Amino acid sequence: MKSTISALFTSKINAPLFNSLKPIALSFILFSSLVNATTMVDLPSWQHTVLPNAPSLRGSAILGDSLWVSGSNNAVFVSQDAGKTWTDKSVNVPLKTGFRDIALFDSKTAIVMGVGSGEQSMLYKTTDGGNSWKLLYQNQDKEGFFDSIAFWDQNNGLLMGDPVDGFYVIKKTNDGGKTWRRIEINNIPTFIEKEAAFAASGNTLIVGEKGKAWLTTGGYSASVYSSTDFGETWQRHQVPLFSETQTAGGYGLALNHQQQIFVVGGDYLQRPASYPNIATLIDNQWQSVDAGKNGLRSAMSCQGNLCLATGKTSTDISYNAGKNWQVLANPNAKKDDKGFYTLASDNMMFLAAGSNGKVGVYSFRR
Repeated sequence: MKSTISALFTSKINAPLFNSLKPIALSFILFSSLVNATTMVDLPSWQHTVLPNAPSLRGSAILGDSLWVSGSNNAVFVSQDAGKTWTDKSVNVPLKTGFRDIALFDSKTAIVMGVGSGEQSMLYKTTDGGNSWKLLYQNQDKEGFFDSIAFWDQNNGLLMGDPVDGFYVIKKTNDGGKTWRRIEINNIPTFIEKEAAFAASGNTLIVGEKGKAWLTTGGYSASVYSSTDFGETWQRHQVPLFSETQTAGGYGLALNHQQQIFVVGGDYLQRPASYPNIATLIDNQWQSVDAGKNGLRSAMSCQGNLCLATGKTSTDISYNAGKNWQVLANPNAKKDDKGFYTLASDNMMFLAAGSNGKVGVYSFRR
Protein backbone atom coordinates (compact mmCIF):
# COMPACT_ATOMS: atom_id res chain seq x y z
CA MET A 1 0.00 0.00 0.00
CA LYS A 2 1.39 3.39 -0.99
CA SER A 3 2.11 6.08 1.57
CA THR A 4 0.34 9.45 1.46
CA ILE A 5 3.37 11.18 -0.04
CA SER A 6 3.66 8.44 -2.65
CA ALA A 7 0.04 8.93 -3.63
CA LEU A 8 0.55 12.67 -3.90
CA PHE A 9 3.50 12.41 -6.28
CA THR A 10 2.21 9.56 -8.44
CA SER A 11 -1.24 11.01 -8.97
CA LYS A 12 -1.74 13.52 -11.75
CA ILE A 13 -1.47 16.58 -9.56
CA ASN A 14 -0.26 19.65 -11.44
CA ALA A 15 2.02 22.39 -10.15
CA PRO A 16 -0.66 25.13 -9.85
CA LEU A 17 -2.88 22.81 -7.80
CA PHE A 18 0.10 21.68 -5.72
CA ASN A 19 1.02 25.28 -4.94
CA SER A 20 -2.56 26.24 -4.18
CA LEU A 21 -2.83 23.75 -1.31
CA LYS A 22 -2.66 25.38 2.09
CA PRO A 23 1.00 25.48 3.14
CA ILE A 24 0.37 24.26 6.69
CA ALA A 25 -1.79 21.33 5.62
CA LEU A 26 0.59 20.33 2.85
CA SER A 27 3.62 20.55 5.12
CA PHE A 28 1.88 18.33 7.69
CA ILE A 29 0.93 15.73 5.10
CA LEU A 30 4.38 15.59 3.52
CA PHE A 31 6.39 15.67 6.73
CA SER A 32 4.13 13.28 8.65
CA SER A 33 4.12 10.85 5.76
CA LEU A 34 7.89 10.93 5.55
CA VAL A 35 8.33 10.35 9.29
CA ASN A 36 5.54 7.83 9.87
CA ALA A 37 5.25 5.95 6.56
CA THR A 38 5.88 2.23 6.76
CA THR A 39 6.07 1.80 3.00
CA MET A 40 8.55 3.09 0.43
CA VAL A 41 8.25 6.82 -0.17
CA ASP A 42 7.90 7.47 -3.89
CA LEU A 43 10.17 10.50 -4.29
CA PRO A 44 11.83 11.48 -7.56
CA SER A 45 15.36 10.37 -8.38
CA TRP A 46 18.16 12.62 -9.56
CA GLN A 47 18.54 12.65 -13.33
CA HIS A 48 22.27 13.01 -13.94
CA THR A 49 24.11 14.38 -16.97
CA VAL A 50 27.84 14.94 -17.41
CA LEU A 51 28.64 17.76 -19.83
CA PRO A 52 31.68 17.76 -22.16
CA ASN A 53 35.08 19.16 -21.14
CA ALA A 54 34.34 18.80 -17.42
CA PRO A 55 33.68 22.48 -16.60
CA SER A 56 33.28 23.59 -13.01
CA LEU A 57 29.66 24.79 -13.07
CA ARG A 58 28.74 27.64 -10.73
CA GLY A 59 25.80 29.35 -12.49
CA SER A 60 22.31 27.96 -13.06
CA ALA A 61 18.93 29.25 -14.20
CA ILE A 62 15.61 27.68 -15.13
CA LEU A 63 12.39 29.00 -16.67
CA GLY A 64 9.83 26.39 -17.66
CA ASP A 65 11.62 23.77 -19.76
CA SER A 66 14.55 26.10 -20.50
CA LEU A 67 17.56 25.12 -18.35
CA TRP A 68 20.93 26.92 -18.38
CA VAL A 69 24.23 26.24 -16.60
CA SER A 70 27.55 28.07 -16.81
CA GLY A 71 31.08 27.81 -15.48
CA SER A 72 34.80 27.73 -16.13
CA ASN A 73 36.48 28.49 -19.47
CA ASN A 74 33.52 30.50 -20.79
CA ALA A 75 31.23 27.45 -20.54
CA VAL A 76 27.50 27.83 -21.13
CA PHE A 77 25.23 24.84 -21.77
CA VAL A 78 21.51 25.03 -22.53
CA SER A 79 18.66 22.54 -22.52
CA GLN A 80 15.29 23.46 -24.03
CA ASP A 81 13.61 20.15 -23.16
CA ALA A 82 13.75 20.13 -19.35
CA GLY A 83 17.20 18.60 -19.16
CA LYS A 84 16.78 15.66 -21.51
CA THR A 85 19.39 16.99 -23.96
CA TRP A 86 22.05 19.69 -23.66
CA THR A 87 23.75 21.92 -26.24
CA ASP A 88 27.07 23.71 -25.88
CA LYS A 89 26.40 27.47 -26.16
CA SER A 90 29.72 28.64 -24.70
CA VAL A 91 30.92 32.20 -25.30
CA ASN A 92 33.65 31.95 -27.94
CA VAL A 93 35.97 34.88 -27.19
CA PRO A 94 39.74 34.99 -26.55
CA LEU A 95 39.55 36.29 -22.98
CA LYS A 96 38.75 33.36 -20.68
CA THR A 97 36.66 33.73 -17.56
CA GLY A 98 34.40 31.69 -15.33
CA PHE A 99 30.70 32.41 -15.79
CA ARG A 100 29.37 32.13 -12.24
CA ASP A 101 25.91 33.65 -12.54
CA ILE A 102 23.06 33.69 -15.06
CA ALA A 103 20.02 35.96 -15.33
CA LEU A 104 17.41 34.23 -17.52
CA PHE A 105 14.54 36.34 -18.88
CA ASP A 106 12.94 33.93 -21.36
CA SER A 107 14.01 30.79 -23.19
CA LYS A 108 16.14 32.82 -25.61
CA THR A 109 17.32 35.80 -23.55
CA ALA A 110 19.97 35.59 -20.85
CA ILE A 111 22.90 37.44 -19.31
CA VAL A 112 25.93 35.53 -18.00
CA MET A 113 28.39 37.05 -15.53
CA GLY A 114 32.12 36.36 -15.71
CA VAL A 115 34.42 36.66 -12.70
CA GLY A 116 38.06 37.58 -12.27
CA SER A 117 40.29 40.56 -11.68
CA GLY A 118 39.86 43.60 -13.88
CA GLU A 119 38.53 42.91 -17.37
CA GLN A 120 37.85 39.24 -16.65
CA SER A 121 34.74 40.41 -14.83
CA MET A 122 32.22 40.95 -17.60
CA LEU A 123 28.63 40.49 -18.72
CA TYR A 124 27.59 38.85 -22.00
CA LYS A 125 24.04 38.79 -23.35
CA THR A 126 22.23 36.54 -25.81
CA THR A 127 18.80 37.03 -27.39
CA ASP A 128 18.83 33.89 -29.55
CA GLY A 129 19.24 31.09 -27.03
CA GLY A 130 23.04 31.27 -26.89
CA ASN A 131 23.74 31.03 -30.61
CA SER A 132 25.43 34.42 -30.43
CA TRP A 133 26.68 36.58 -27.59
CA LYS A 134 27.31 40.31 -27.25
CA LEU A 135 29.59 41.93 -24.68
CA LEU A 136 27.22 43.95 -22.54
CA TYR A 137 29.48 45.35 -19.83
CA GLN A 138 33.11 44.93 -18.74
CA ASN A 139 34.83 45.91 -15.51
CA GLN A 140 37.50 48.56 -16.00
CA ASP A 141 38.72 48.80 -12.39
CA LYS A 142 41.82 46.65 -11.82
CA GLU A 143 40.67 46.06 -8.22
CA GLY A 144 37.17 45.11 -9.29
CA PHE A 145 35.80 41.57 -9.19
CA PHE A 146 32.17 40.70 -9.96
CA ASP A 147 30.37 38.33 -7.56
CA SER A 148 26.71 38.11 -8.56
CA ILE A 149 23.84 39.68 -10.52
CA ALA A 150 20.08 39.68 -9.93
CA PHE A 151 17.15 41.25 -11.80
CA TRP A 152 13.61 42.16 -10.82
CA ASP A 153 12.64 42.22 -14.50
CA GLN A 154 14.31 42.45 -17.90
CA ASN A 155 15.34 46.09 -17.33
CA ASN A 156 15.95 46.55 -13.62
CA GLY A 157 18.71 44.75 -11.77
CA LEU A 158 21.73 44.83 -9.49
CA LEU A 159 25.36 43.77 -9.72
CA MET A 160 27.56 43.04 -6.71
CA GLY A 161 31.36 43.18 -6.73
CA ASP A 162 34.25 42.96 -4.29
CA PRO A 163 35.10 46.08 -2.29
CA VAL A 164 36.78 49.02 -3.99
CA ASP A 165 37.72 52.06 -1.90
CA GLY A 166 36.52 50.35 1.29
CA PHE A 167 32.96 49.55 0.18
CA TYR A 168 31.32 46.73 -1.74
CA VAL A 169 30.64 47.67 -5.32
CA ILE A 170 26.88 47.59 -5.81
CA LYS A 171 25.70 48.77 -9.21
CA LYS A 172 22.21 49.26 -10.58
CA THR A 173 20.82 49.15 -14.11
CA ASN A 174 17.49 50.37 -15.48
CA ASP A 175 18.14 49.46 -19.12
CA GLY A 176 18.80 45.73 -19.03
CA GLY A 177 22.51 45.99 -18.23
CA LYS A 178 23.60 48.41 -20.97
CA THR A 179 24.61 51.00 -18.37
CA TRP A 180 25.31 50.68 -14.66
CA ARG A 181 25.36 53.25 -11.85
CA ARG A 182 27.32 52.58 -8.66
CA ILE A 183 25.26 53.02 -5.50
CA GLU A 184 26.58 55.86 -3.36
CA ILE A 185 29.06 54.58 -0.79
CA ASN A 186 27.43 56.56 2.02
CA ASN A 187 24.38 54.30 1.51
CA ILE A 188 26.43 51.12 2.07
CA PRO A 189 27.96 49.92 5.38
CA THR A 190 31.74 50.19 5.64
CA PHE A 191 33.66 47.07 4.73
CA ILE A 192 34.63 44.96 7.79
CA GLU A 193 38.30 43.98 8.11
CA LYS A 194 38.91 40.58 6.44
CA GLU A 195 35.32 40.50 5.14
CA ALA A 196 34.94 38.60 1.86
CA ALA A 197 32.27 37.74 -0.69
CA PHE A 198 32.20 34.34 -2.39
CA ALA A 199 31.15 34.05 -6.03
CA ALA A 200 30.30 30.42 -5.36
CA SER A 201 26.86 29.71 -6.78
CA GLY A 202 25.19 32.68 -8.43
CA ASN A 203 23.16 33.22 -5.25
CA THR A 204 25.36 35.71 -3.40
CA LEU A 205 22.91 38.45 -4.40
CA ILE A 206 19.16 37.95 -4.84
CA VAL A 207 16.09 40.16 -5.22
CA GLY A 208 12.53 39.81 -3.98
CA GLU A 209 9.15 41.45 -4.14
CA LYS A 210 8.51 45.19 -3.69
CA GLY A 211 12.08 46.29 -4.30
CA LYS A 212 13.73 44.07 -1.71
CA ALA A 213 17.26 42.78 -2.21
CA TRP A 214 19.87 40.90 -0.18
CA LEU A 215 23.56 40.00 -0.46
CA THR A 216 25.73 37.85 1.79
CA THR A 217 29.38 37.89 2.84
CA GLY A 218 31.88 36.02 5.00
CA GLY A 219 35.54 36.08 6.05
CA TYR A 220 35.83 35.76 9.86
CA SER A 221 32.24 36.98 9.86
CA ALA A 222 28.89 36.08 8.41
CA SER A 223 26.65 38.90 7.26
CA VAL A 224 23.57 39.61 5.19
CA TYR A 225 23.08 43.08 3.72
CA SER A 226 19.47 44.05 3.00
CA SER A 227 17.75 46.75 0.96
CA THR A 228 14.06 47.66 0.75
CA ASP A 229 14.30 50.41 -1.89
CA PHE A 230 15.54 48.63 -5.02
CA GLY A 231 19.14 48.66 -3.85
CA GLU A 232 19.54 52.37 -3.14
CA THR A 233 20.37 51.95 0.59
CA TRP A 234 21.71 48.95 2.54
CA GLN A 235 21.98 47.69 6.12
CA ARG A 236 24.22 44.93 7.48
CA HIS A 237 23.02 42.12 9.76
CA GLN A 238 25.17 39.50 11.46
CA VAL A 239 23.89 35.97 10.89
CA PRO A 240 24.52 32.76 12.90
CA LEU A 241 26.61 30.78 10.42
CA PHE A 242 30.06 29.27 10.86
CA SER A 243 32.51 32.17 10.62
CA GLU A 244 35.76 31.16 12.32
CA THR A 245 38.05 31.31 9.27
CA GLN A 246 38.80 33.58 6.31
CA THR A 247 36.95 31.21 3.97
CA ALA A 248 33.84 30.88 6.16
CA GLY A 249 30.54 32.72 6.21
CA GLY A 250 27.59 33.26 3.90
CA TYR A 251 27.73 31.66 0.45
CA GLY A 252 24.19 31.88 -0.91
CA LEU A 253 20.68 33.24 -0.35
CA ALA A 254 17.15 32.02 -1.07
CA LEU A 255 13.50 32.88 -0.56
CA ASN A 256 10.74 30.40 0.18
CA HIS A 257 7.20 30.79 -1.16
CA GLN A 258 6.36 33.11 1.74
CA GLN A 259 9.25 35.43 0.78
CA GLN A 260 11.09 34.37 3.94
CA ILE A 261 14.82 34.95 3.48
CA PHE A 262 17.42 32.22 4.14
CA VAL A 263 21.22 32.30 4.06
CA VAL A 264 23.42 29.23 3.61
CA GLY A 265 27.13 28.86 4.06
CA GLY A 266 30.06 27.26 5.82
CA ASP A 267 33.70 26.91 4.75
CA TYR A 268 34.87 25.54 1.41
CA LEU A 269 38.16 24.40 2.98
CA GLN A 270 36.13 22.36 5.49
CA ARG A 271 33.30 21.19 3.26
CA PRO A 272 32.20 18.05 5.16
CA ALA A 273 32.73 19.45 8.68
CA SER A 274 29.90 19.90 11.19
CA TYR A 275 28.87 23.51 11.80
CA PRO A 276 25.82 25.83 11.53
CA ASN A 277 25.13 26.16 7.80
CA ILE A 278 21.61 27.62 7.40
CA ALA A 279 19.97 30.63 9.04
CA THR A 280 16.72 32.49 8.48
CA LEU A 281 14.95 35.69 9.49
CA ILE A 282 12.03 35.19 11.90
CA ASP A 283 10.29 38.16 13.56
CA ASN A 284 13.11 40.44 12.41
CA GLN A 285 15.71 38.26 14.16
CA TRP A 286 18.25 36.06 12.39
CA GLN A 287 18.08 32.53 13.80
CA SER A 288 20.06 29.38 13.14
CA VAL A 289 18.16 26.56 11.43
CA ASP A 290 18.82 23.02 12.65
CA ALA A 291 19.56 21.45 9.29
CA GLY A 292 21.84 18.68 10.53
CA LYS A 293 25.14 20.59 10.20
CA ASN A 294 26.08 18.51 7.15
CA GLY A 295 28.84 20.75 5.87
CA LEU A 296 29.09 23.64 3.44
CA ARG A 297 25.89 24.66 1.70
CA SER A 298 26.45 27.09 -1.17
CA ALA A 299 22.96 27.28 -2.71
CA MET A 300 19.30 26.86 -1.79
CA SER A 301 16.05 27.04 -3.75
CA CYS A 302 12.35 26.46 -3.02
CA GLN A 303 9.18 25.46 -4.87
CA GLY A 304 6.04 25.62 -2.76
CA ASN A 305 6.91 24.00 0.57
CA LEU A 306 9.72 21.98 -0.99
CA CYS A 307 13.24 23.36 -0.55
CA LEU A 308 16.68 22.00 -1.42
CA ALA A 309 20.00 23.21 -0.02
CA THR A 310 23.18 21.89 -1.58
CA GLY A 311 26.95 21.89 -1.36
CA LYS A 312 29.59 19.76 -3.07
CA THR A 313 29.40 16.92 -0.53
CA SER A 314 25.60 16.46 -0.25
CA THR A 315 22.12 17.96 -0.52
CA ASP A 316 19.39 18.50 2.09
CA ILE A 317 15.63 18.60 1.53
CA SER A 318 12.84 20.33 3.46
CA TYR A 319 9.12 19.59 3.08
CA ASN A 320 7.91 22.54 5.14
CA ALA A 321 9.44 25.61 3.50
CA GLY A 322 12.82 25.38 5.23
CA LYS A 323 11.81 24.70 8.83
CA ASN A 324 13.00 21.09 9.07
CA TRP A 325 15.63 19.35 6.95
CA GLN A 326 17.12 15.93 6.20
CA VAL A 327 19.77 14.64 3.83
CA LEU A 328 18.47 13.89 0.33
CA ALA A 329 19.80 10.60 -0.97
CA ASN A 330 21.95 10.55 -4.09
CA PRO A 331 23.19 6.94 -4.05
CA ASN A 332 24.72 6.89 -7.53
CA ALA A 333 27.12 9.77 -6.83
CA LYS A 334 30.66 9.47 -5.49
CA LYS A 335 31.42 9.95 -1.81
CA ASP A 336 32.00 13.63 -0.90
CA ASP A 337 30.68 14.57 -4.35
CA LYS A 338 26.98 13.81 -3.86
CA GLY A 339 25.97 17.46 -4.02
CA PHE A 340 26.40 20.49 -6.24
CA TYR A 341 27.69 24.07 -6.27
CA THR A 342 24.65 25.86 -7.69
CA LEU A 343 20.88 25.42 -7.64
CA ALA A 344 17.84 26.96 -9.35
CA SER A 345 14.18 25.97 -9.61
CA ASP A 346 10.92 26.69 -11.40
CA ASN A 347 7.52 25.02 -11.74
CA MET A 348 8.36 22.13 -9.37
CA MET A 349 11.70 21.30 -11.01
CA PHE A 350 15.14 21.79 -9.43
CA LEU A 351 18.29 22.25 -11.53
CA ALA A 352 21.67 21.68 -9.88
CA ALA A 353 25.20 21.80 -11.28
CA GLY A 354 28.66 21.24 -9.88
CA SER A 355 32.16 19.92 -10.44
CA ASN A 356 33.46 18.22 -13.59
CA GLY A 357 30.46 19.08 -15.73
CA LYS A 358 27.96 17.41 -13.40
CA VAL A 359 24.31 18.43 -13.82
CA GLY A 360 21.36 17.09 -11.84
CA VAL A 361 17.63 17.53 -12.39
CA TYR A 362 15.23 16.72 -9.55
CA SER A 363 11.64 17.04 -10.75
CA PHE A 364 8.26 16.82 -9.09
CA ARG A 365 6.46 17.51 -12.37
CA ARG A 366 3.93 15.01 -13.66
